[in-house]
Amino acid sequence: MAEGSPKDGNTSKEPDSSGEGGLWSGLKALLFGEDEGHSLRRELEEALDEYDEDGGGGSSPPAKGDLSAIERQMVRNLLHFSEHTVDDVAVPRADIIAIEEKASFADLAALFAQAGHSRIPVYRETLDTIVGMIHIRDAFAIMAGKTPVPDTLEPLIRQPLYVPESMGALDLLAEMRAKRTHLAIVLDEYSGTEGLLTFEDLVEEIVGEVEDEHDDTPEAMLVPLEDGLWEADARAELEDVAEEIDENLGEVEEDVDTLGGLAFVLAGRVPEPGEILEHPQSGWKLEVLASDGRRVTRLRLHPPEAGADVEEA
Repeated sequence: MAEGSPKDGNTSKEPDSSGEGGLWSGLKALLFGEDEGHSLRRELEEALDEYDEDGGGGSSPPAKGDLSAIERQMVRNLLHFSEHTVDDVAVPRADIIAIEEKASFADLAALFAQAGHSRIPVYRETLDTIVGMIHIRDAFAIMAGKTPVPDTLEPLIRQPLYVPESMGALDLLAEMRAKRTHLAIVLDEYSGTEGLLTFEDLVEEIVGEVEDEHDDTPEAMLVPLEDGLWEADARAELEDVAEEIDENLGEVEEDVDTLGGLAFVLAGRVPEPGEILEHPQSGWKLEVLASDGRRVTRLRLHPPEAGADVEEA
C-alpha cells in the first residue's frame, strides 16, 4: 500500500516510513475516537487514490503480493457498499418474474424454463401480496417423475425475507447469511412490493457482474445511431443518460430514475408505441418503440432541433 499523505497540521508522532502512517491514524480514529475528522474508510480510499496517481494503476503487472487493478476496484466497491440501501440495488417491481399462487405445476415448470431463474416468487392476486417463493431444486424431483405432481404449489412454497426499502444493503447481506435465505422482497412504505433482491445481487455490488453460461449476452442500454439519435432500453438510469448523452436529460422534478419512468411522467400514462414525447428541459424527444401495455420497454431519443427553445430547469 502506498504511503498516506498526512494532512497539514498533523502532529502525529507515529512512524510513516513503512507507508502505514495514514492507515494507523485512521485506525486510531476508528477505535479510539481521537479525531472525528479521520476515518479508516477515508484513509484507505486516499491510499488507493495515491497509489493510482503514482502510477501503480498502470498497465504493467502489479508487483508480487501487491493488489491488482481488479482487487483495488473490489476494495473501492466494498468501502462504499454500506452506503447503499436495498432500494439502490433491488430489481424493480416492473422486472419481477413471478407466478400466481393458483397456477399449476406445469405453469411453474414452463416459467422456470423460460425465465432461467433458480427462484420464482409466488403472489396472491397481485404482486403486492407475495406469499413466498419456490426454489427450482424443490421442483426437480417432480420434473424427473420421482415425486407425484402436486395439486397446488403450496407444498413447494418457502418463505423469503421481507425487508423495507430503506434497509442498508450490508445489513441485508448479514441477515441473508444468518438466515440462509437468498431472496428478499423489498417493501415500500405502504407494505406494497417495491422490488426484489437476491444474495447474488448484493455480492455483485462488490465483485462486479457475475454472468454464468446460461446468461444472455447483455445488450447495451444506450446505443448511438446516425444523425445524433440514440436507441435506449427503458431501464437505462437517467444518471447514466445524463452522463452519456446530455446532462439536461437528467433534469426532472418527479421522483423517477429511468428513461421509462421519464416517458411515463411526460405522457401521464403508459405511452403507446409510436408516440413521441418532448422533454422540455432538454429539447430531446422520446419516441416510444415498444411497450407491453404496463410499461415502456424501448425508446429512441431524438436530439433537440437547432435553435429550439429549451425550458430553464
